[in-house]
Amino acid sequence: MDILKRNNISIAGTGTVPIIFAHGFIGDQTLWRHVAPSFFEDFQVILFDYVGSGKSDKAAYDKSRYRSLEGYARDLMEICQALTLDKPVFVGHSVSGIIGLIAAIQGVKFASMVMVAPSPRYINDINYHGGFDESTIKGMVSRIDHDYETWARELAPQVINKSEAPESVDELIEKLMTADHKVAMNFARATFFADYRKDLLKLKTPTLVLQCQQDIMAPLEVGEYLNAHLENCTLRQLQAKGHFPQLSAPLEVAESIREYLLGG
Repeated sequence: MDILKRNNISIAGTGTVPIIFAHGFIGDQTLWRHVAPSFFEDFQVILFDYVGSGKSDKAAYDKSRYRSLEGYARDLMEICQALTLDKPVFVGHSVSGIIGLIAAIQGVKFASMVMVAPSPRYINDINYHGGFDESTIKGMVSRIDHDYETWARELAPQVINKSEAPESVDELIEKLMTADHKVAMNFARATFFADYRKDLLKLKTPTLVLQCQQDIMAPLEVGEYLNAHLENCTLRQLQAKGHFPQLSAPLEVAESIREYLLGG
């Protein structure tokens, strides 16, 4: 199988250290376009689309494989193998932070990881605030299934700070509207009903968690939980608001990652 074609892999930069940027739920690699160029000089920048997203090979999509986040972690592992990457840096937005966690636990040797607005569980539990009760998540997934267009148009302004990046709200709506509905539904179930809290303790890779203000998908309590349960974690609170800081505050995101990786 041609992994480069399957996952629409693109490589840029003049550096030798590989850094992988992974998009989240119903996105694609273009969501990193304002951040990735900041790393071209010092890194080999690798961008890709998960199967079913962006310009990936849609024929390679297998509903049973991508019924859980482990299927997306296999994409990531196969990309690392196909490119013979030696201790790459991994940067994952939202659910991709957890996908990277799974890949690392299963054997990918990342030099370090950056999780941007991640969450190991979206549903509240005893002594855990994920941001949503179970009935709300079930209702949201039902709307994705039965009223996708309305859900997409309502979600975008809730997860992107419109005052900071009004054009990004329209961009996200377009991405959501052009996504394959069946892929979105499967990905939503894999994402929003997942619980990877127990796996946090298994990760030994140095990890930076970037936490946003007023993020309904990953509230402040989630960042604090990750910081307490990841063995080698650095938690940084961004000034950016919402769930897509790579769109609303790309300079702050890029500077935060560079400071962590390079010391400035």
